[in-house]
Amino acid sequence: MWTGMGRSLLQAVLSDWFNHMLRFSDIVFGPIHSRRLGSSLGINLLPADGKLCNFDCIYCECGWNKDGRVSAPLLPTAADVAAALEAKLQDCISRGAGIDSITFSGNGEPTLNPEFPEIIDKVLSLRDSMFPKAKVSVLSNATMLGKEGVFVSLRKVDNPILKVDAHDDADVAVINRPSGKYSVREVVSNLKRFDGDFILQTMFLKGGGFDSSDRKSLEAWMDIVREVRPREVMVYTLDRETPLKGLQKFSVQQMAEMVQPLVDEGFFVQIRG
Repeated sequence: MWTGMGRSLLQAVLSDWFNHMLRFSDIVFGPIHSRRLGSSLGINLLPADGKLCNFDCIYCECGWNKDGRVSAPLLPTAADVAAALEAKLQDCISRGAGIDSITFSGNGEPTLNPEFPEIIDKVLSLRDSMFPKAKVSVLSNATMLGKEGVFVSLRKVDNPILKVDAHDDADVAVINRPSGKYSVREVVSNLKRFDGDFILQTMFLKGGGFDSSDRKSLEAWMDIVREVRPREVMVYTLDRETPLKGLQKFSVQQMAEMVQPLVDEGFFVQIRG
């Protein structure tokens, strides 16, 4: 578990990712420099010229899936990622640039890459040999946790950051618009396998037939938090233009009031407006 300076660094890294458009043309992008964290790299395991995701979230900063569709999406292989990351890290060493974080984000859901487990192993190995103090984080919608290779790989990284935006399948269909079979209860069951060693991430918004502040829905979501008991809860709201128009963001104060019962119970909750 991160505490003190480590936790502040993670918050700064993730703040940087969400303050930039999530459409990247390189496998390894950055470093993104910050007064608070120094330097961080991102890894995109998805098509460089489009978007690939099994969610089509109404708030996604990459836009609708249909607008990022490519005829024959080419996904980077484990060898591609290793070569790109090694070159970038070597360049940082040559320039004397520090790297504090290596974060899997990019143009969709990173765990959809079929070589995800092998990629994680290669990235961890390069991190250990070249920048051992850097943390490895993965931003994921948690849909692929049923695949043992994905689950095992996420257990290896410093920060598996896993999403649950709504408490039931009906609301997930509205806000996340998943493709194929999806079950909140199945995701919750898989999250419990982490024994609390993960970060739960949730978007708070209002509009499009969804309202995070609805008392019944909010209480049910907090019950999920209590059930899976993550080491940290990350709640955030809209920051950039969304594909579905008319969505409303919440203020930090509003979100703080919404999650206060969890804070009172001892959960560490990070709130980002």
